[in-house]
Amino acid sequence: MITPSWTVGAIWTVLLVVWVVAAVTTKRTVRRETGPARLAQFGLNLSAWLLITNRVPVRGALHERFVPDTPTVAWAGVALAIAGAVFALWARFTIGRNWSGTVTLKSEHELITRGPYAFVRHPIYTGLLLTLLGTALVIGEWRGLAAVALAFVGWRWKSLIEERVMVEQFGPAYVDYRHRVKALIPFVL
Repeated sequence: MITPSWTVGAIWTVLLVVWVVAAVTTKRTVRRETGPARLAQFGLNLSAWLLITNRVPVRGALHERFVPDTPTVAWAGVALAIAGAVFALWARFTIGRNWSGTVTLKSEHELITRGPYAFVRHPIYTGLLLTLLGTALVIGEWRGLAAVALAFVGWRWKSLIEERVMVEQFGPAYVDYRHRVKALIPFVL
């Protein structure tokens, strides 16, 4: 039987497979972020993943429900997770061979401003955050929202570092893009 929990698990599996397969087609890296910031971002996102998958022993309020345990809420979470995954995949395919899992400049790096990049500057993070929020609704416990918050901090931090690299690489073109398009949430942030 297909359940909301099974469905969000399948969504995350599809995302993982696409990311791993697509990673082999990226352009050659000419510059990569190193150091403590990269490790801290990874730690935040790993902590989020451990919370959302219930891989760490969490007690008390984090296991309390923040939404009713109903099929309507759970399937609404699935719908949000699907929307987020589709948005992230659209962004991943739009950025194409320029993509990297770390803050990186690629050989012949291009500034992509079309597709989902016309709505937010970091649509992969936006899509993954929506997928994570949908997953949190399916789980229904505060640990899910804590995971969303941790991932948000990690991806926002990473996006700020990416922005500096993009300004260095593309100068006024990126500054103009940054003034026109919000970072993660259309019309807000």
